Amino acid sequence: MGGDFVLETEGLTKEFRGFVAVKDVALSVRRGSVHAIIGPNGAGKTTCFNLLTKFLQPTRGVIRYEGRDITALKPAEVARLGVVRSFQISAVFPHLTVLENVRVALQRARGGSYDFWRSESLLSRYEDRARALLADVGLDRYENVPAGLLPYGRKRALEIATTLALEPKLMLLDEPTAGMTHEDVDRVVDLIRRVRAGRTILLVEHNLKVVAGLSDTITVLTRGQVLAEGDYAAISANPEVKTAYLGTEEG
Repeated sequence: MGGDFVLETEGLTKEFRGFVAVKDVALSVRRGSVHAIIGPNGAGKTTCFNLLTKFLQPTRGVIRYEGRDITALKPAEVARLGVVRSFQISAVFPHLTVLENVRVALQRARGGSYDFWRSESLLSRYEDRARALLADVGLDRYENVPAGLLPYGRKRALEIATTLALEPKLMLLDEPTAGMTHEDVDRVVDLIRRVRAGRTILLVEHNLKVVAGLSDTITVLTRGQVLAEGDYAAISANPEVKTAYLGTEEG
């Protein structure tokens, strides 16, 4: 393990009182790629994400990040290594402005203190970087808007900006386009394309058009097990995948 792969699992299994939610899953997420996990409802996608980010402990199996065994680590320890899941820091502060939300995430650079009591002049040093991140996600015109007033799609863009503020080595995006209008979906897809340079992204996504347009590699889960893996052309031509997933509307 290691080398070209940022994240790898062997025999990853999670059982809940006799129910096997994830069984012997092997993942190899290549450095610099966008890797998607898809599958029908109940396939084990979210459980896999919870295992990888340590919100669940596996029944058995091994998780390695950058060649290091992280199976026994806690969520905060994994995050400090550079593995950041969007929902972990995506709950925006609705009464803070868009700029202030990103600045709070950037304050992590002070060694974990969020310095709410510090002066505006001290915190202003984060603002150039915060504005650059907002420009990256197309929110530069909204910096003074309270986050709670943003439409849903732009809140998701803000969540991605705050994720990027933590300088993740591996971004895990859980259903980044869920509940969005077609216009918002297109905006978020364009955003992910822009920010993927130099980053590794693992995402769970139900929208197959999004998966087709973004992903280098796709892992298909069904009943907690890997059914198939490959690029979109290979996956979409696989008859087992068509039966298990591609004929449905939801994942």
